[in-house]
Amino acid sequence: MPALNFKHLRYYWTVAKTGSIAKAAEKLHLTAHAVSGQINEFEQSLGVELFKKNGRNIELTDAGRRILVYADDIFNSGDQLLDALRDHLQARRRTFRVGIADTVPKVIAYRLLQPAIELEEPVRLNCREGRLDLLLAELALHRLDVIIADRPMGTQTSIRAYNHLLGKCGLTVFGTPALAKKYKGSFPACLQQAPFLIPGEDVAVQGKILRWMEESELHPIIVGEFDDGALMKAFGRAGAGFFLAPTAMKKEICSQHNVVAIGDVPSIIEEIYLITIERRLNDPAILAISQTAKHDIFA
Repeated sequence: MPALNFKHLRYYWTVAKTGSIAKAAEKLHLTAHAVSGQINEFEQSLGVELFKKNGRNIELTDAGRRILVYADDIFNSGDQLLDALRDHLQARRRTFRVGIADTVPKVIAYRLLQPAIELEEPVRLNCREGRLDLLLAELALHRLDVIIADRPMGTQTSIRAYNHLLGKCGLTVFGTPALAKKYKGSFPACLQQAPFLIPGEDVAVQGKILRWMEESELHPIIVGEFDDGALMKAFGRAGAGFFLAPTAMKKEICSQHNVVAIGDVPSIIEEIYLITIERRLNDPAILAISQTAKHDIFA
């Protein structure tokens, strides 16, 4: 008696369950001819007919019905095994609690956290966004594993934690193609009296932007201040004004928001920090974030 071919058994079982070679082929992502050929090979190896024609339909023979009982047990047990394995893997997936300061650009936060969910033993992310001082209080109570911020924790805080600089980069001015066409010319002079969107006063880089404008003798029309960088980019995408964002994210920002880069401002430096309770970075997820920042995003 030849060894049982489980691939053939799966094809036979699918045809028996769907009642049609065409439906089985669709479910198996094969052609009907391929499924029919596999069924014929299976019948030849067993030495029995499994299906018989009834008009345009097919139905199981007595032998086919007997085999179906065993096939049901085999594949139902296999599905139960896979369910149990998935439950086991889900139970092993630990929660990684990340605080993200609301002033950190969302596109940078995503790029930093992406490698954490792609680890060999991936984590389940629990992200909280808020003001840095509130996140620090959560970190002190061990309700967070790490904080991503656009500034270091101040020396005046009583919380025992450590700042880890992930990287720094300059900023780029972005705007819609229509704005770029209207305010064309040499950069940054083209921004004179142009509508401009800037981060709110809680964002660490706002002061640097205003100083750059003053030193460059630029007088754009500030049409809005935004604590939420994503909201500022939404206004920028709608053409409300030019805006600044990290140069390291230039391709992503242009693609996501349908804008163009007007000019780079390397003198305005935006910094991104990790803040942790531990002095050394030992957690695999935190190490993945740090390595991605240093070797990819801010390289």
